[in-house]
Amino acid sequence: MQLYKLDFLMAKPYSYFNVFNFEITMLIKIGELAKRTGATVETIRYYEKEKLLPEPARSEGNYRLYRESHIERLQFVLHCRTLDMTLDEVRTLLKYWEEPSRDCADVDTLLDEHIHAVETRIEELKQLKKHLSVLRQKCVSSAPAKSCGILNALADHSCHKNSPYGSH
Repeated sequence: MQLYKLDFLMAKPYSYFNVFNFEITMLIKIGELAKRTGATVETIRYYEKEKLLPEPARSEGNYRLYRESHIERLQFVLHCRTLDMTLDEVRTLLKYWEEPSRDCADVDTLLDEHIHAVETRIEELKQLKKHLSVLRQKCVSSAPAKSCGILNALADHSCHKNSPYGSH
């Protein structure tokens, strides 16, 4: 049985169903895509520009029209971004996601490297917290700004002495 694809270039809510041997796909505009995924319109356009999303079809009025595949791909990208993955990491993962028969050893390596980067960042943030706590102790009471220990330490760089951040 052959399936026929009918694309209705109308901006209606997305629906997908198979009626007899016809596959019918309703296309949605960018605002609806944003609403369904929680992304902003600007983010969607940015991901298109960065080639993380394929270019959508256009209506006669030149509106972008998105399919189910755009929703799935955008959700994938957004999930990767919530895990603090870079755009290059997301691009790499998308290549593997698009080719499910490929060996995923490189995906494992990519994630191991990302985990290491996160661990490094956590250590840096712990050091930053210590540094800020020491800085905060330089001013323990309310006083005129000219005698504020925090402001003075920032101004004379004394807050960086014996600090892993060094002087800037």
